[in-house]
Amino acid sequence: MATKAASKPSAKSTSKSAQAQAKAQAKAQNKANDSLHSTASKDIWLAGLGAMAQAQAQARAQGSKAFEALVADGLAFQRKSQAAAQEKLHEAAAHFNQLAQGITSGINTTLVQPAGVKVDRLEHMFEDRVARALKSLGLPTAQDVTKLQERVAALEAALKDKQPQTATRKRASSTAAKAKR
Repeated sequence: MATKAASKPSAKSTSKSAQAQAKAQAKAQNKANDSLHSTASKDIWLAGLGAMAQAQAQARAQGSKAFEALVADGLAFQRKSQAAAQEKLHEAAAHFNQLAQGITSGINTTLVQPAGVKVDRLEHMFEDRVARALKSLGLPTAQDVTKLQERVAALEAALKDKQPQTATRKRASSTAAKAKR
């Protein structure tokens, strides 16, 4: 029995030391896992930063290439549009020269009439607008002024007709007054 009693405490101590070792191994493994996780997290983070740096570098390279391509396209478009504008300018100048020669030679007199009609319409529109503006300001129109001039002339004529009658009456009254004296 003594051997049994001696072996029991050693089994307890063995199980306690085994548990302690297991705990120590678990802690070590946790530390290793934590450092692995920490290292893995850092590596993933750094890989993401590296991918972002590469993407930015590619974007810069492609962006500058795209910008250069846009500049080249813009230059080509400008040249084409300037050439088209020059061509249209030459066509218009040639057409204008033909019209000018036709007008001076008297061949295309019909071309002058529509321009004259357009000027007349524009002049009429202008006169109407000016007349409306003057009317809104309360200023008399040319017709109103003409009517007033006619009325003034009629009044002056009526006044002249009455002046000789009053002048003869004054003479008659003055001669009668002299005769009484």
